[in-house]
Amino acid sequence: MLNNLFKKTKYITVSQQALRKAEDTLEQKPSIPNGMWVKCDSCGKIIYNNDLEENNKVCSQCNHHFRMTARERIEFIIDKDTFEEFDKNMISDNPIEFNGYEEKVKKMRENTDMNEAVVTGRGCIGNENVVICVMDSHFMMGSMGSVVGEKITRAVEKAIELKLPIIIFTTSGGARMQEGMFSLMQMAKVSAALGKLDKEGLLYITVLTDPTTGGVTASFAMLGDIILSEPGALIGFAGKRVIEQTIRQKLPEGFQRAEFLLEHGFIDKIVSRNELKGVLKKILVIHNRNV
Repeated sequence: MLNNLFKKTKYITVSQQALRKAEDTLEQKPSIPNGMWVKCDSCGKIIYNNDLEENNKVCSQCNHHFRMTARERIEFIIDKDTFEEFDKNMISDNPIEFNGYEEKVKKMRENTDMNEAVVTGRGCIGNENVVICVMDSHFMMGSMGSVVGEKITRAVEKAIELKLPIIIFTTSGGARMQEGMFSLMQMAKVSAALGKLDKEGLLYITVLTDPTTGGVTASFAMLGDIILSEPGALIGFAGKRVIEQTIRQKLPEGFQRAEFLLEHGFIDKIVSRNELKGVLKKILVIHNRNV
């Protein structure tokens, strides 16, 4: 009975020479830098990052539009060396003393090299002068706080002063809850400024990008004289699950996507990113001829 109680254990030894050989083999393997390759969220294809950048962050396989920063979009849309930024140094306060808000905003500034979730200014698109506002989902998901609303309102007022058309690129998770009622007030403030722009007979174009939701959708995103969208953009007010739980019904496939909204008359045209600058230029040229 006791024969198998104490078994002999075999120990595997590795020579120093074998270890050095293994280390040399690892050193010879190519080292791939972080960020060289990107996986498409839609089709799963692995894309060389330089190729993706050259194609304006659009997947060549499935046409999925990756999200862009405000600076990237301005560089892509606005003619070189023509952009003049407005209110660059405007920063958020903490109007309702929300715990941790100031630290979060500070961290966002450091991570994105932006002061807020929108960049505003004037420039040219195909030599056509325009005022432009570009929201950025990388800064607190493009949430609309008091500074975002103020910067957009000032840009609209500048467009009225200069008698120029205005283009707003929207992307947002909605109103910024850390600012409470001060955030919700921006919906009315921006909309009122756009009402003045409309009375002056000036053109307002919105370009909806992924995602455009909440208070931004419920206000200035849907007030454009011409409403364009990038393909596949998520556009809506409340989330799909919230709506389904409220109405106790299953929503259609693709609900709140740009293609569904185009079919139901909420937007005027879906424009691929690589064609967007040309389409905007054409609209501006036609508008300026009729002014």
